[in-house]
Amino acid sequence: MFNIGGGEVLALLVIGMILIGPDRLPNMAADAAKLLIRLKNMAQNVTNELKENLGPGYEDLQVKDLHPKALIKKHIGDVIDKSDLEVKPKPKIDPEIL
Repeated sequence: MFNIGGGEVLALLVIGMILIGPDRLPNMAADAAKLLIRLKNMAQNVTNELKENLGPGYEDLQVKDLHPKALIKKHIGDVIDKSDLEVKPKPKIDPEIL
């Protein structure tokens, strides 16, 4: 998701040790973990509340389904004929003509 490797994590820890200090770093990490858990719970509550407010038929609603591209693919994708979207080959240019 974040594309962070082992070396980058180690560098962040060293920078954290320098800026925050080794005595406060565990407390800061615990606070960050609590914040992430709280944000995850808030997102889950919002999703559940949205499902309840939308009513029946939206029990299987996923957050990624609300993305505009996914919404268009879901509702309009069946209408579009796939043959109209075929990629036509580009014409080849003879280098001697140039």
